[in-house]
Amino acid sequence: MSDSANSPESRTPGASLRHARGKGEPRFPDGPKPDPAGSHFERRIRSFQPRRSRVTTGQADALQRLWPKWGLDIDGRALDLGRLFGDEKPVVLEIGFGMGEATARMAADDPETNVLAVDVHTPGQGNLLNLADLDGLSNVRVANGDAIILLREMLTPDSLSGLRVYFPDPWPKKRHHKRRLIQEEFLTLVASRLRAGAIVHCATDWEPYAEQMLEVLTAHPEFENTRADGGFAPRPGFRPLTRFEGQGLDKGHVVNDLLFRRVQQPESGCG
Repeated sequence: MSDSANSPESRTPGASLRHARGKGEPRFPDGPKPDPAGSHFERRIRSFQPRRSRVTTGQADALQRLWPKWGLDIDGRALDLGRLFGDEKPVVLEIGFGMGEATARMAADDPETNVLAVDVHTPGQGNLLNLADLDGLSNVRVANGDAIILLREMLTPDSLSGLRVYFPDPWPKKRHHKRRLIQEEFLTLVASRLRAGAIVHCATDWEPYAEQMLEVLTAHPEFENTRADGGFAPRPGFRPLTRFEGQGLDKGHVVNDLLFRRVQQPESGCG
């Protein structure tokens, strides 16, 4: 056996990249940035907690190969969705996609809808890019960073055809409830970016959070419940049952879906 065959680079795919990275150099030079918006925007309470976990070789390879093509750093600069996707299909924003399995399946099932999927979890970003590549999906883009900055600074009014928020962090402790994403202020921002008739679809297995979501969405003047009874919706067939969700159901967790429509506000008449 030759010396080259016994080298660390030959034993572990991707090891040469890790070995060559010097102190202070980015983990993925052509991949998602650690803090894309930097300090350009005010500090505030965040609704997400960055998670650090091991990136597999396949995920790392996808980040290196596909981020320049399908990745987006949320840096606060204005975003042209038509240019990002290369067409004028309707765009649905998904906030927090985990490992991306459900996102990829929904994108495959509905190729006429573009999906802009936002998360801060590097392994999940790599996994979704890999799934999109394997399935030949051209209607998925992966965004890295703070979804609030994306909505407020980068997207134009009426640019989105839907919003998906599946299993967001419930922040169960009372003192942390202010960190929950689904709040009145957030919904007002979302409403300004959604077209009339667009659907906001939330799902959670944390019942107290589900009740809060229902209360806040019901009270907001720019949304109406698609359920005539004003309650929760059964899981629609287009939202896949994820492995995480299935494990929760096996443990007796109750999963609640909420489907609310962005209403058309009446134009004010002239006096």
